[in-house]
Amino acid sequence: MKLLQDKVALITGASKGIGRGIALQFAQQGANIAFTYLSSVAQGEALVAELEAYGVKAKGYQSDASDNKQAEDLINAVAADFGRIDVLINNAGITKDNLLMRMTEEQWDEVIRINLKSIFNTTKAITKVMMKQRSGSIINITSVVGVKGNAGQANYAASKAGMIGFTKSVALELGSRGVRCNAIAPGFIETEMTGKLNEDVVKGWLNTIPLRRAGTPDDVANACIFFASDLSSYITGQTLSVCGGMLT
Repeated sequence: MKLLQDKVALITGASKGIGRGIALQFAQQGANIAFTYLSSVAQGEALVAELEAYGVKAKGYQSDASDNKQAEDLINAVAADFGRIDVLINNAGITKDNLLMRMTEEQWDEVIRINLKSIFNTTKAITKVMMKQRSGSIINITSVVGVKGNAGQANYAASKAGMIGFTKSVALELGSRGVRCNAIAPGFIETEMTGKLNEDVVKGWLNTIPLRRAGTPDDVANACIFFASDLSSYITGQTLSVCGGMLT
């Protein structure tokens, strides 16, 4: 029996990077996958075929979770198309890095809107669905930067720290209805985005990691599988760091 057999998972921002890795691993564990993308239309369409190859139902939705109406419409559409939603993974996010003294109001607002407002919109919209089911697992992808901070990322750190506080509050509100909410804080994960970094920058990061390697999307996906499955049925309100010991 696969760990997520016949569960329905909605993953935001899954056309590439960590989100794509999560979607593929979930499909291998038997989950039916709904996912969102914004501008990566071709990648989103290609992912549907890859997921369906595992024998599960998959559908992509072009949607901006930071827009409240679009988030509500998304949840309603997924619930109608799949019949239920067992897992919500709030993964969509961006960076607009700059030192605080040079950071523009636009850079601050956009990161807070995409990273933090999005999870408010989707989580609020899905609450009715999961409360009616009296079951559900909400997983918020935060970051080690939200725990320890990082120079040049005040906006990103604030958004990710906000996600941790949001996670704890939602866990307290929805626990009595059988709905769990946890967060995962990835460290340095190899994706298309990190592949563009200078080699010296990458080496600097790796030297701070006890396991002496970068993480992979699969490392994050494995933690998501744990929180989405019955293996974590008595765990809520927690933040799990997937960072190779970086925060130790």
